[in-house]
Amino acid sequence: MTQRIITALIMAAVGVLLLALGGVVMAAAVVAVICFALYEEFRALSLAGHRPVAWPTWVGTVLSVPLAGFGLERLLIPLAVAVCLVTLTCVIFRAEPKLEDCLMSILPLLSLVIPGICAMKLALIEPHAVQVCMMLLLLAVPCVGDVFALFVGSTCKGPKLCPAVSPNKTISGAIGGLVGSLLAALLVGLLVWVFAGASRALLPAWWHYVLLGVIGGAVGQIGDLFASMIKRHCGLKDFSNLFPGHGGMLDRMDSILFMALVMMCYQLLTGI
Repeated sequence: MTQRIITALIMAAVGVLLLALGGVVMAAAVVAVICFALYEEFRALSLAGHRPVAWPTWVGTVLSVPLAGFGLERLLIPLAVAVCLVTLTCVIFRAEPKLEDCLMSILPLLSLVIPGICAMKLALIEPHAVQVCMMLLLLAVPCVGDVFALFVGSTCKGPKLCPAVSPNKTISGAIGGLVGSLLAALLVGLLVWVFAGASRALLPAWWHYVLLGVIGGAVGQIGDLFASMIKRHCGLKDFSNLFPGHGGMLDRMDSILFMALVMMCYQLLTGI
């Protein structure tokens, strides 16, 4: 537990530094996270006996960075379609084509690259106060929810939430996680409002934080369960040992990546 806490504190300090720097530095960090997680997921699927075609997704990831960074988002969907078609073609023309290899080849694109691009776009929002607000919500809502779920679940125990996927998660922990996510969103809203200065008028209304806390908390838990399902399918406890006591990059980022989808949808709908 001590090792886990120390690692968490170091990751939190790095996160705060990246938030302070923001912009291109934060976006570059997001790209690095995507690459680490992408490697871990393709490796896990290969260890499970699948033969995923990885190179089109890697090429698509590299190409998506300048497209998202230079405001050419309209080309991202055609790029994703091209990656899917090339991937499917590579599997179809194998000597022994298998449908599951097609699906496993596309899975990392859907579960990692697209959410990662959403997170990268959030890191480039202006002004800086709004950018910090969006990125804090992206990180705090799922992470605080995870902490609350762990402590409430281990304390209250009770019926299991989804034993077929994650036998240790409980309903009480899920409820505690939602409460934690809601509190985290409200605290982010308060902190950003205090320090935003002239940019306060551009920040979300208070009830937006309530919605993002509840919806983001629920979606983050789905992301956590989805990652657990992949690990269970692949026969792994953790995706890697990159972070002592915490597992791999994808073990830490699963709920955050799903939260990125929520935040991007919110940004598109509100125009913030």
